[in-house]
Amino acid sequence: MKGYVVSEAAVDERREDGDTAAVRTTIDSSAGCERLVQRVVRFAPGRSRPRRLGDRQEVLFVVSGEGTLHVGGETHVLEPATGVYVTAGEEYEVEAAGPQELVVVAVSAPQEHDAPARRRTVRWSEQPVLPASPNREFRYLVNQDMGCLDVTQFVGVIPPGRAGMHSHVYDEVVYVLEGEGFLHFDGDESTPIGPGSCIHFPPFREHSLENVGDTPMRVLGVFHPSGDPASRATEANQ
Repeated sequence: MKGYVVSEAAVDERREDGDTAAVRTTIDSSAGCERLVQRVVRFAPGRSRPRRLGDRQEVLFVVSGEGTLHVGGETHVLEPATGVYVTAGEEYEVEAAGPQELVVVAVSAPQEHDAPARRRTVRWSEQPVLPASPNREFRYLVNQDMGCLDVTQFVGVIPPGRAGMHSHVYDEVVYVLEGEGFLHFDGDESTPIGPGSCIHFPPFREHSLENVGDTPMRVLGVFHPSGDPASRATEANQ
C-alpha cells in the first residue's frame, strides 16, 4: 500500500434530511485503508439524529466548538481537544451548543475485543506528556485505559524541522490540527500539508512529517492495532 493524503475541503460533504451533521468521509477502503474509516463531521447548533455504530467502535476528537454527547442515558461535556470513546452496538447523539458549529474527527474500526467503556471522555489538557524521538512529544487520549483495546488515539506535537524517514507496524490515520509543512513518502514527491490535511500511513510504509513553521505542528493520530505511537518498525539515522 502506498499511503494517501487529501485535504478535508476537497472531499464532498453529505448531510441527511433532518440532521445537524454534515459528514465528509476522508479516508476509507477506497484510499487503501482497510481497517479504519476517518470522517470529519460538522454539527450545526442543535441536537443531531441518532448515530448507530453497528459492529464498529468509534473514537472522536473535538476540533472546535462546544456541546454535549448523549449516549447510554448519560450526558458528557464536549469541548475542544476532548477525546471520546463509543463502543460497537451503541447509539449516540451530539448536541452542538452554538453559535458556531461543533467540528469532530471520528475514526471507526471493527470491535475485536468486547469490553465496556471504562471512561467515555478524556481531555488532552489532563493527560501526561510523553516523549517521542526526535524531540517530539505526544499525549494519549483514547486507549486501553478507557477500555478501548483495539485502537489508540493520541495527539502528537512536531517541532519545527524534519524527522528522519521511519515506519510503523500499525495502520494509522492522521488529521493535521495546526501547523504547515510537508508529508514525505519514500521515493515520492513531497506533499504540502496544513490544518485539515488527512493522511493514511499503511504498516511499514516509510514516511516523515516536516514542520516548516516557527511554531509546533499538532496532529491527531489513530492507529490499529493499539500500542505505542513512539514505536518504530524502521527508522533512518538522524
